[in-house]
Amino acid sequence: MPNISFTSLLLVTVVAFLAPLMLGLLPKRGLPDVVLEIVVGIVIGPSVLGWARIDLPIQILSLIGLAFLLFLSGLEVDLSRLRGRLLLVVGAGFLLSFALALLVGYGLSANGQVKSPLLIAIILAATALGIVVPVLKDAGESSSNFGQLVIAAATIAEFGTIILLSLFFSGEASSTGTTLILLASLLLLAGVLTMVVLRVERSMHITVVLQRLQDTTAQIRVRGAFLLLVGFVVLASFFGLEVILGAFIGGVILRLIDADRMMTHPEFHQKLEAVGFGVFIPIFFVATGLRFDLAALFASPATVLRVPIFLFALLVVRGVPAILYRSLVGNRRTIVAALLQATSLSFIVAAAQIGMQLGLITKATGAALIAAGILSVVIFPLLALTILRGKAQTAVAAPE
Repeated sequence: MPNISFTSLLLVTVVAFLAPLMLGLLPKRGLPDVVLEIVVGIVIGPSVLGWARIDLPIQILSLIGLAFLLFLSGLEVDLSRLRGRLLLVVGAGFLLSFALALLVGYGLSANGQVKSPLLIAIILAATALGIVVPVLKDAGESSSNFGQLVIAAATIAEFGTIILLSLFFSGEASSTGTTLILLASLLLLAGVLTMVVLRVERSMHITVVLQRLQDTTAQIRVRGAFLLLVGFVVLASFFGLEVILGAFIGGVILRLIDADRMMTHPEFHQKLEAVGFGVFIPIFFVATGLRFDLAALFASPATVLRVPIFLFALLVVRGVPAILYRSLVGNRRTIVAALLQATSLSFIVAAAQIGMQLGLITKATGAALIAAGILSVVIFPLLALTILRGKAQTAVAAPE
């Protein structure tokens, strides 16, 4: 057996266990788990204490964690809702958002703040679907018209930015045209696979076998989901596209082929979340803290100043387009939608790592972007929930 140390992995799993436990002990929980996981990862990592580092076990498990995070995000996408007026409104919102992001990106580039304005624009145009959905669920708004509007907008932003990142910044493709052809090929394969699986599911014999094995030690549905995840990650790599695109598409496909209208396996998605959020995804976020270059962030006052600049840019780029929703949800909820749309972290982390690997983002800029993402997750959902709860209390207090 090769000489591999698991000491760093032990420390990472300790942080992954203690972070939500400590937050759960607080009387009022307002800080997301991922923020504390990243912050403690920074503390135990090379930037501060040096107790843990990115080694082979953490590198592999954190990559699986990133893939699982995007896979579960894709699982949240309900394509049946993206149609009609809702699709037009959120689609126009994303186009306006990306236009603002390009203006910000080229403005920062003109001032010498960033190297690649297009990559910065794509990063700023994203929304953390995996964070927005739980926030809306906790507020009891996930199934309301307002909640569906915000989820649809976050879906378009997440899917759109992943596509754009793969289209323009895939390391192996020779040109944008080549990447577009490869991307179309991957989507075509995804469509064919979806139709094949949906046809196979009509077989009563297959259905009976799946139901018999789904809650045994075989856990056949979980194994099938993991096969789908790994399969599309491999396909994306084979086509020279980004791993996160393959993982996200795998989740979307699973959502399409696993409608389960008869509720024959209601715990299936809970099992996937248990595997993802219970094992792999926390390792990815703690590892993000280990990779965080604190010295590069504080190397100069100009670098530190980028953090509030990027945070304000997120709010402008993703928040301003929420004005388009005002006629549908009113002024107060428009502000809430703007704050939730401006929340982004996982895509920032993934895209910043890709940008640094390609030499398009410096370590200082990457650290500033991730720091801005952490602050967006801490500040914006908390403000959004405060406004929502304030409205609810006002409604209760109002005389009949």
